[in-house]
This record gives sequence, structure tokens and C-alpha cells, in this order.
Amino acid sequence: MPETEQYSAQPPHSRQPPHSPQPPHSPRHPSDGAVLWRRSTDSSGLTAPRTFVRVFTGPGTLESVTAFYEQLLGVERDMWFTYPDLELALAAVGGFLLIEGTEEGLAPFLDTAGTLLVDSVQPYLERLKAAGAEITEGPKTVPTGTGFSARHPDGTVIEYVEHRPTPDGR
Repeated sequence: MPETEQYSAQPPHSRQPPHSPQPPHSPRHPSDGAVLWRRSTDSSGLTAPRTFVRVFTGPGTLESVTAFYEQLLGVERDMWFTYPDLELALAAVGGFLLIEGTEEGLAPFLDTAGTLLVDSVQPYLERLKAAGAEITEGPKTVPTGTGFSARHPDGTVIEYVEHRPTPDGR
């Protein structure tokens, strides 16, 4: 990591516009109140899914765990966000999705083997249903776009997520 650019527990604010709250009449978006920084806000241009291995970590450890993976892989994180509704904080480094939370907060996610960042969730949803997969959650709006989870016929649970800009452009 370059000497001039150190990450703290907050994302690099100089690279993102300030958060603009939704007008009172707008429906609440999961990114409301969240810290959200991504190098790319839209996954619709992906030509192949980006696979993430999930790494779960306890409260207050995301920064040190992220630093470890940055040093290991020789790359910087390209995503950092909080999910206030679920009391989670997440970072992506290479093929790792680092998820910080309490034992209780992480418990619903421990059975999910991995995450696929895809161009659009709809074709995957249709193909999975046709193949007999069980849709275990969603599709639903998440801070970064839309996602759902599915139990494949072999029993593996995978989360599928598409990234889109938030209502305020993040």
C-alpha cells in the first residue's frame, strides 16, 4: 500500500460525495445511514461473476483483517461498507469478502458458502429456479444493489448480488 494512502476504520471520504439523506417522502433504502465506498458502483458490465470467499470476523477487527489480506494479496480493498440494518461492516480485498459483526449478527450468514457479484441477478434467479434450487432469501434491496441467496440442489448456499449506484449516487 502506498505510504501516502492509509486506510482507517472509515473509507477514503475524499473519493466519494457526501451522503445526502433521502427526502422524507422517499422510501427508505438500506444504504441510508451506511458508510459506502466502492471503486465501481455498477456490476452490469461484468462478463463473468466475481467470486468471493467469505471471511467472518468479530467486532473491531475488520481493519486488521483487511490489512492482512491486502498484504497477502498485494492489492488494496476495492469496497468498504456498513450494513446498519444488520449491524455489519464489510470489505472486499481481491477474492475475499470480509464480514465483521457480533456472533449474533453473523449467525444468519455462516451457512452461506460464498458470494457471487454478477451483472444482473434476474437471469441467475431464473436459472436457479429452473434447476430446482431453493431461493432462501430475496431478491431484496441491499446497500450495494439487489441480492438473493439460493440453496443449490447439492445443498450449497450461495449469495448472488448485483451492484448498482445508490439513490444518492454512491
